Amino acid sequence: MKRRLLLAATPAAAIALTGCASPTVDDYAAEKPVLDLRRYFNGMLDAWGVFTDRGGKVVRRFTVVMDCRWQGDDGVLDEDFTYSDGTKQRRIWRLKKLPGGRYTGRADDVVGEATGQERGNAFNWRYTLALPVDGRTVNVQFDDWMYLMDDKVMLNKAVMSKFGIHLGEVTLSFTKR
Repeated sequence: MKRRLLLAATPAAAIALTGCASPTVDDYAAEKPVLDLRRYFNGMLDAWGVFTDRGGKVVRRFTVVMDCRWQGDDGVLDEDFTYSDGTKQRRIWRLKKLPGGRYTGRADDVVGEATGQERGNAFNWRYTLALPVDGRTVNVQFDDWMYLMDDKVMLNKAVMSKFGIHLGEVTLSFTKR
């Protein structure tokens, strides 16, 4: 009886584990339009976003005005955030394009170096952000996915976690001017 239960449970466990596999940028290799980060994030862009808590409730809304410039493989993304409560924030990313569609990046509130990869219409960006919370700073991990929809619009969904625990998500829509 135990052997039959074990045999029946094994395929179910394999299916469950397969369903939990995370996507990779290679999953989007054939998707169009093809994203060239240097081309899309060049010039002025506007973005609108929300932060949702782990239960899905919108807890913060914001807009972003971005001024992006590249010189060869080196880029600067200057982001000005305005939050629904009136607070403002600025983040300046310094990016470097590497071979094979890979990128690295740094910003003042990013701990260490961000790493990313573009393929097809997608870009996956992973980094640790030093996030101010209730008068202290908490380091949280971001698994950030961007999807080029057309030459003007990109959608972005980032999952935020700490110690592997899901804290919330950021959803953004970028529009190139």
